[in-house]
Amino acid sequence: MDRRPGLSVRLKLALSYTGFLMLAGALMLVTGWLFLTRVNHVGLVFMPDYRLSVARDFAPMAAVAMSFLLVFGLGGGWFLAGRMLAPLHRITHATRTAANGSLSHRIRLPGRQDEFRELADAFDVMLAQLEAHVAEQRRFAANASHELRTPLAVSKSLLEVARADPNRATDLLIDRLHAVNTRAIDLTEALLLLSRADRRSFTGEHVDLSLMAEEATETLLPLAEKHGVTLETDGDIAPTTGSPALLLQLTTNLVHNAIVHNLPERGSVWVTTGVRPRTVVLTVENTGERVPPELVPTLTEPFQRGTERVHTDHAGVGLGLAIVATITHAHDGTLTLAPRSAGGLRITVELPTASPHHGSGTPPRPWTAPGPERRGTSPHD
Repeated sequence: MDRRPGLSVRLKLALSYTGFLMLAGALMLVTGWLFLTRVNHVGLVFMPDYRLSVARDFAPMAAVAMSFLLVFGLGGGWFLAGRMLAPLHRITHATRTAANGSLSHRIRLPGRQDEFRELADAFDVMLAQLEAHVAEQRRFAANASHELRTPLAVSKSLLEVARADPNRATDLLIDRLHAVNTRAIDLTEALLLLSRADRRSFTGEHVDLSLMAEEATETLLPLAEKHGVTLETDGDIAPTTGSPALLLQLTTNLVHNAIVHNLPERGSVWVTTGVRPRTVVLTVENTGERVPPELVPTLTEPFQRGTERVHTDHAGVGLGLAIVATITHAHDGTLTLAPRSAGGLRITVELPTASPHHGSGTPPRPWTAPGPERRGTSPHD
């Protein structure tokens, strides 16, 4: 904001200290004057001109005392204000440094806890979070640019080859361009979904996670059949509040990942829902190769596909679990990934349960998805 220049806080504090000291001194002198002129002193003999004599003697001394208090108040107030505001100068310097683009600077104000040090510590925490967020955004932008550049570069290469060879089969070229273009569209849509979920631009509605799980498993049943994966679903009604579209996307992403990142044959996926005292839980568990524990925390980062994912025909765009993490965070939930001892992953999404006025009053019911997976057998059996 464009503000008019004014007095510094240090000068204001110094004048405040001085004013208070001068007021206290004036009150003290008035009290002394009243005491000397109005109170009858026992054992003292007053001359007729006593009051006039006291006034002539008291006035110069009062003037000297008030002058001393003025100088002492200004000097002492200026010094004390400077000492008190010194931490604020460090905070201001750190703020200007951050405004110039340097987020690695920290105040680290020494001393015992007080209001200034509490502010400095909060500012340091904010700077650390902001630095991490900016670094994550830069890494995400770089990865997104790389991922988007890949299908465009492939399309350009295919077109250049076709131009150099007029006799090249157009059907094969069209099929490849269609596949590349589809991947670019999927990536763009995933990026838009990730942005929308991160902004929390949705209206909360009543959602039953068990219905989301049922719909996701029914939709992905053909994919499970193609991969020879058994889908087993079970659980109770799990009422929560949020975006039905986003929560369905979350469930679909989890089940899709569990199917395509599974054993080459006779793999299994277990989808369950449950209710806890204050939360509802969606768990998706699958068989698969052993996942190193140190790799698990990176799987929710954008464009992180794990060691085996980029070598399959279902590598996706690398945003599946990143979208799940963002949607979970947008719904004030908790996402937990844990490797299974026998191989594969166990992913748990825990969301706040719906408030009583959102509920339908229907008691929890067990549910299982229909179709071949309901019996717990392979779709090919």
